[in-house]
Amino acid sequence: MARVMVSGWPAEPPLGLVAVRRLRLPPAVAALAGERPPRRLCKNPRMELTWYGRTCVRMRGKEAAVVADAYQFVVGPTGRGITADIVTYSHPDDQPLPRAKGRLSRDGLTALPASLESALCLDGPGEYEAKDVLIAGVRTFRDEQQGLDRGRNVMFVVELDGVHVVHLGDIGHLLTEDELTDIGPVDVACIPVGGILSATKAAELATQLDAKVVVPMPVCIDADASEALGKFFHEMGVTAPPAAQSKLSVVPSTVPMEVTTILLEQRGKAPPG
Repeated sequence: MARVMVSGWPAEPPLGLVAVRRLRLPPAVAALAGERPPRRLCKNPRMELTWYGRTCVRMRGKEAAVVADAYQFVVGPTGRGITADIVTYSHPDDQPLPRAKGRLSRDGLTALPASLESALCLDGPGEYEAKDVLIAGVRTFRDEQQGLDRGRNVMFVVELDGVHVVHLGDIGHLLTEDELTDIGPVDVACIPVGGILSATKAAELATQLDAKVVVPMPVCIDADASEALGKFFHEMGVTAPPAAQSKLSVVPSTVPMEVTTILLEQRGKAPPG
C-alpha cells in the first residue's frame, strides 16, 4: 500500500500510520480491475466496546485500542485513565473546560486528555491504517442544513479484529446513498440519541445502516437520558428495555442475525465541569 502525503502531516506518518486516499469502485468494476476485497482481521478472541458518557466510546482489540470523542468535558482533563493507540474526534470540542490544557487535535480546536496525549489523533475524513486497524472518516453534519446551524461532523468506521463498527459522532441527519456506500457493511452502530436527532430518525439511521448490533449513546443529561432511551427503544421495536451491561464483547462469528439493541452502563461518571 503506497504511503501518501496528507495535509499537515509529514511524508512519513507517525506511529506506523498509513494514510490512504483511493477511489471507491463499484464491485463489478473493482473485480475487473483486480482490486482485492478489504482484509478481515481476526486476531482477537473478542472486540470489546465500552461507553464513557455522551458519544465517548472505547473499542479494544488484541493489538490496538481506539477511543472516540474523548472530550475533556466528558472524561476530564486527565482522561480518567482511558488509554488508546488511536483517538478520533467527530467535531471540535464545543464545551471546552476553563483553562483547558494538553496536546491539541490536528485542527487545533480540541484539547486531548492527558491519558491520550500520545495517541494518534484523527479528526477529519479520509482512509487510514494504523496498527492493523482500518479506519475511514466520512464527512457529515450536525444538523440538517449542511452544517449551517451546528457545524460539521465526521463519522468513523473502524474495522478492529474483523468487526466493523461505525461511530456516528453527533450526526444530525439521515444518510445519503453516497454516505452509506462510503460506510460499507456494518456490524455495530453507535448512534446518538436524545440530542438533535428525534428518536424516530435515530431508529431510521439504524435501519439505513443495517447494523446487527445497535448501541444508543445518550447525549443529554441524566435526567433526560432515560426518556430519550425509552423513546428510542420503542422506535426500535424493543418492548422491554434491555438490562444494562458493562461492555459489549463481540467477534465476527457472534454477530447476531437479527437486529439487537443493547444498553451499556456508563463507565465512571463525568467529572464536574
